[in-house]
Amino acid sequence: MSQGNDATAARDARYDENNLIWVDMEMSGLNPDSDRVLEVAVVVTDAQLELIAEGPALAVHQDERVLAAMDDWNTATHARSGLTARVRESTLDEAAAEAAVLDFLRRYVPEGRSPMCGNSICQDRRFMARWMPRLEAYFHYRNLDVSTLKELARRWKPDAYRAFEKQNRHEALADIYESIAELKHYRAQLLAV
Repeated sequence: MSQGNDATAARDARYDENNLIWVDMEMSGLNPDSDRVLEVAVVVTDAQLELIAEGPALAVHQDERVLAAMDDWNTATHARSGLTARVRESTLDEAAAEAAVLDFLRRYVPEGRSPMCGNSICQDRRFMARWMPRLEAYFHYRNLDVSTLKELARRWKPDAYRAFEKQNRHEALADIYESIAELKHYRAQLLAV
């Protein structure tokens, strides 16, 4: 997309190439070839993990066939969180949700600069590449996966691992904030910065 005057005028004063884009998606299952995106959310922080802006948290409409094909875990989890009802009520498809997220991100972070940040982020990237390829292409090819530090803490410093208690709400926006808090925890416990 062209970075003309309109795109430049829309930039937030905190627009910076070092800002980090945090993303989480909820899906109908684990296979991007047969399952679909149910929800996508993004948050932008600065390099020190301080909140810059909360982006959209969007339920993506899927037909009943997709919802009926979910396994028991996904069916129960997404019903309990209210996501299944939000998916049924949503009028956004993947392309519309992708466009809304991109419109938001362009105000805060230049294309190709931020790694994709979150927990087990490779799974989100796989679904993004399949169902929201323009959004996936907006990120740098690197990932900032908090799960890596969690796995290292579990092996190298179990007290630090046990000290962070996850809520596991499986709501995209809540999960992003939990990932940011978890990285702050491991930064304090494991990293001399």
